[in-house]
Amino acid sequence: MEMQLDPTKDDLPLMANTSYMLVKHYILDLDVDFESKVIEGIIVLFFETGSQYRKTSSTGKEGCQSQFDEACKIRVSEPCHIPVTNMTACLSKKEYNDFAVCGKGEEDSSDKNGNHSNEEQPSGISSSKYCCDIENHGNKDFLLVLDCCDLSVLKVEEVDVAAVSGIEKFTRSAKLTAVSKELENLRNQIVHELVTLPADRWKEQLYFFTRCSQAPGCGELLFTTGTWSLEIRKSGIQTPTDFPRAIRIWYKTKPEGRSVTWTTDQSGRPCVYTMGSPINNRALFPCQEPPVALSTWQASVRTAADFIVLMSGENSAEPVQLQEGILSWYYYVTMPMPASTFTIAVGCWQQVKQHSFTAAVQTNTEFSLPSSQAVFRWHEEICGHVEYPCRFQNPAARLQAVVPYRVFAPWCLMERCEEYLLQLIPQCLSAAYTTLGTHPFSRLDVLIVPSNFSSLGMASPHIIFLSQSVLLGGSHLCGTRLCHEIAHAWFGLAIGARDWTEEWLSEGFATFLEDIFWARAQQQLSHDEVKGQQELKALLRWRRLRDEVQNSEEELQVLR
Repeated sequence: MEMQLDPTKDDLPLMANTSYMLVKHYILDLDVDFESKVIEGIIVLFFETGSQYRKTSSTGKEGCQSQFDEACKIRVSEPCHIPVTNMTACLSKKEYNDFAVCGKGEEDSSDKNGNHSNEEQPSGISSSKYCCDIENHGNKDFLLVLDCCDLSVLKVEEVDVAAVSGIEKFTRSAKLTAVSKELENLRNQIVHELVTLPADRWKEQLYFFTRCSQAPGCGELLFTTGTWSLEIRKSGIQTPTDFPRAIRIWYKTKPEGRSVTWTTDQSGRPCVYTMGSPINNRALFPCQEPPVALSTWQASVRTAADFIVLMSGENSAEPVQLQEGILSWYYYVTMPMPASTFTIAVGCWQQVKQHSFTAAVQTNTEFSLPSSQAVFRWHEEICGHVEYPCRFQNPAARLQAVVPYRVFAPWCLMERCEEYLLQLIPQCLSAAYTTLGTHPFSRLDVLIVPSNFSSLGMASPHIIFLSQSVLLGGSHLCGTRLCHEIAHAWFGLAIGARDWTEEWLSEGFATFLEDIFWARAQQQLSHDEVKGQQELKALLRWRRLRDEVQNSEEELQVLR
């Protein structure tokens, strides 16, 4: 029995069993093909055991197994809550002779915006309770469940990280001396050492993540695809502790996949981008969707030389020519974020360069805080999140009123971007810095997205999508929307609601702060003019809210 969802009533099902296995790092290696409208490639996932399993594992293996047995009994007695569809056993014809269970599926439902939490928390929204596979196979193998939709999964295998040259340094730690040197345990311990490296060794960490992602496979894993999930198991492995910590997945997106949109820009050139789909990124790559699943990532994306690849990475990627007509773009992030914040836009974008450097230098001088005030802020900013190379603890970042920024747009909109955006971005960034202090992200790209974009703007780490409509509204509309999206760097990305049912909190903060930022960005306005502007906007918002309440059904006025 397939679960049918009503997009007007049902929330997006979160299938990933993050309580038992948590993705800590993704490596994507992708090719973008505009002719077939398919993104194809490999993703390697590095895991740690989840918080719920770590809590129970202290009672010993017997306690862990009894918990799994109990979960299995519950699972059997329950009706098919979110079942797998169209399962057919098939034999993989690649490299190995292991059996894999594969299938197909499709369907739809609910929202996108990333958030960042300081610690692991229970999700608070629907998630899979799968931990056994006895329904389909008559055994108690542990099931790893990933959120997945509209993807063609071709193959899943364990990665032999122990085969990487130089990886020995991660087997010498004191933590490993009491561990069995059995190869499977060794591989899992290597991954554990790698994902828990101190923040100041992030470059070394990314280097070995890359090396491990290129290591040979050491056995195919059984998998099942359903409408909303990808389930993976290893025969005979019954607990998360023993499950492989590094797996490689070969897959393709589908042209009809709902995480990205294949379209043309305003100049008629082909492009593809993540437009804030109601199903988030699960039709772009297999992942863990709940906001509790914070991870870092690296991505290499190859496409034809005419195209520019923009992503939510913290580096400004420079393309590398692999062969004639093909370029590769590499991005990475070191700040753990939900998978929903992963953003990509591939198109024939043009970079708007005129005056950008001059404006940034002038604004930096004009808007920076006095050093004594900045030092005070430095002492106030004490972080309590998981360890990563945090900008709030970086002495240079705390003095940076304007982070490096770039503007991209279709050719036909270059002139308007020069007229408005290039002048407004440094003013808005400086106003945000003056209000809130250190920018959470080290750089900013702004892209004018195609006309089918359904919103005025969307903020992701290191990149903002803006509608062409804001350019037509002159400096005021363009500036207020920029301020709103910049505010999301703090509220919605650096911190956020525990789950998507409380996303209104981030929007509320961003809406409140856009007025404050914009007032400070318009230095020529008097106090009375600023006050009058804010009172007028407050009145218009109140009238809009009143009209919506009066003219909408009661059930639409209640947040789920």
